[in-house]
Amino acid sequence: MRDDLAFAVWSRERQQRIEDVLDRALAGAPGTALVEAMRYATLGGGKRIRPLLAYAAGEFALADPALVDAPAASVEMIHAYSLVHDDLPCMDDDTLRRGKPTCHVQHGEAMALLAGDALQATAFAVLGRARLADTGRACALLAEAAGVAGMAGGQAVDLAATGCSLTLAELESMHRRKTGALIAAAVELGAMCGGPLAGAERQSLRDYASAAGLAFQVVDDVLDAEGTSDTLGKTPGKDAASMKPTYVSLLGIAEARRHAEVLRTEAHAALARYGTRGRRLVELADWIVLRQH
Repeated sequence: MRDDLAFAVWSRERQQRIEDVLDRALAGAPGTALVEAMRYATLGGGKRIRPLLAYAAGEFALADPALVDAPAASVEMIHAYSLVHDDLPCMDDDTLRRGKPTCHVQHGEAMALLAGDALQATAFAVLGRARLADTGRACALLAEAAGVAGMAGGQAVDLAATGCSLTLAELESMHRRKTGALIAAAVELGAMCGGPLAGAERQSLRDYASAAGLAFQVVDDVLDAEGTSDTLGKTPGKDAASMKPTYVSLLGIAEARRHAEVLRTEAHAALARYGTRGRRLVELADWIVLRQH
């Protein structure tokens, strides 16, 4: 694919690409209730920011996009499973996701729970079959990002913090796990699909992913406070109603937006020395901070 495409064109092409990859990966046994619930939760919506980050990091490492397909799909399936479980009545108890009824509303709680379980398992099956130099390391990386040290652990902290006050450092620690770990995994997995990187290059990608992952959560908190169900595709105001600590509750909307801009600058700075190699990652940092949904 050409490297001179405008970001909007590049992102649409890769969003369609990952949609096709996910569609094939979730073909399963058509007509079965479980597969239908998995497909409902994963296909036909979402920003696909994690796959886009994987493809962009792959370009940084000069990878063939075809090699990035499986890691990008695996990260997105982990993300999709987490949304299904987050929306359940025992967690955030939400009824709207990506502009349509949540998986448990559409398919029932038991089937939604199983769909999330199966999406997680399928993610590792897809990644395990990927044409990577070290699929074992890739699977371990994704497992760590999704587990106690990452997304699941961060969600546990988030649930325990409901109704409590956190410092900025505590809030950022929680979100580096809950949101940032999977975003960082997307970047690292994409980069693993290309040629070997020097230690400084790997550190630059880690610094970029750290800033971009936190920026994504800051903007999410702002949009939850300011957005509508039409613009967000999900129920707005849930954080405040649930008395969850957020960047908005701690800093206020104006300061939270300034904080996102600082993180955007940090993401840019991490890749400044690499010129056009980091172009798509830089553009994604811009999109993360400037988005309206």
